[in-house]
Amino acid sequence: MAAFSPAPEAPSSPWLAIVGIGEDGRAGLSPAAAAALDAAELVWGGRRHLALAAPLTAETRIWPSPIDAAYPEILARRGRPTCILATGDPFHYGIGAEIARLVPPEEFRAYPLPSAFSLACARLGWSLPDCACLTLHGRALPLILPHLQPGARLLVLSWDGTTPARVAALLAERGFGRSRLTVLEAMGGRRERVRAAPAAGFDLAEIDPLNTLAVSVEADPGARVLTLGPGLPDALFENDGQLTKAEIRAVTLAALAPRRGALLWDVGGGAGSVAIEWMLRHPAMRAVAVEARAERAARIRRNAESLGVPGLAVVEGTAPEALAGLALPDAVFVGGGVSDPGVIAAACAALRPGGRCVANAVTLEGEAALLAAFRERGGALRRLAVSRADPVGGMHGWRSAMPVTQWIWTCQ
Repeated sequence: MAAFSPAPEAPSSPWLAIVGIGEDGRAGLSPAAAAALDAAELVWGGRRHLALAAPLTAETRIWPSPIDAAYPEILARRGRPTCILATGDPFHYGIGAEIARLVPPEEFRAYPLPSAFSLACARLGWSLPDCACLTLHGRALPLILPHLQPGARLLVLSWDGTTPARVAALLAERGFGRSRLTVLEAMGGRRERVRAAPAAGFDLAEIDPLNTLAVSVEADPGARVLTLGPGLPDALFENDGQLTKAEIRAVTLAALAPRRGALLWDVGGGAGSVAIEWMLRHPAMRAVAVEARAERAARIRRNAESLGVPGLAVVEGTAPEALAGLALPDAVFVGGGVSDPGVIAAACAALRPGGRCVANAVTLEGEAALLAAFRERGGALRRLAVSRADPVGGMHGWRSAMPVTQWIWTCQ
């Protein structure tokens, strides 16, 4: 949806108030926030928000599902006093950022209260900058997995009263059963309650749907920790042998040069390991894995779910035809089908200036295709070889993996 056109048509003063409200209702509002609420002709909010703000003389609207169905009516009221109610801080996983994409900042005024994260830290004595702040409100549970680092503190907005038990079960399954989970319910109101239990044997019941989860992460021996460097162990990826091995994967990720928010095409996805590790570099990273075989495409989805990046998009189809219509990438990795006609050309053609293509080959035919690309386009060409110590009788010797030829090219 397009935002408003700029001045000269802009109203002379803000017409939209975005008011954060807590479980203590009107009593917790500042005089300015209360005045903005009472001056509105129309107030939008959830049922809980409207009940907390009562009594209201203005006309009220309950958020529809999906919530953005309300935006046209809000925008149509430009210049007329309107109020949006939100929980706590509207700009911390709240509606404020969505509205700010549509309404210029000079046309609204926000009145935030402490966020659930701030309230939780105040209850627990935690330092907010030292916590990872996450939301599982309407989001996939595995998104928490990359944050399960020993010693970490997580603050998590729950989807409903079942979220804490589901998180506890996931932690116990992954080897974090000793982690301590604190459930903070209805903070700031008369129903406030704070309870704690370990992930293993989590037994808290009748949890209020409005809850925030605080997790002190403690790893059991053998816990499945997604380490922060590239090149995760091969054993973490379900695969049929079609897998970019850990050492080569780490070098490949470095060659792709991930940057915040960048989109990767992983062509010939195999097990999806490169796309998955690309997305693990930062929560804003995006990737599309293109895989011709249905069973491998399904395996990529399972790996993405298991390794904490359920947002990885998977396209079933054969490149280059399957690349048509995809959002243009910032980087392309070609790990399968290097020698197929048109694949490297299509990958390079899709890149904007500064975008990078990295292609790996282990076969002579694939290497010939990379040599041809190197002659035609330039770039860098290198060969990577890894040897591992293996038993030889009662002693050990080096066993070499197949060498990998890698071509790196940056679009000018």
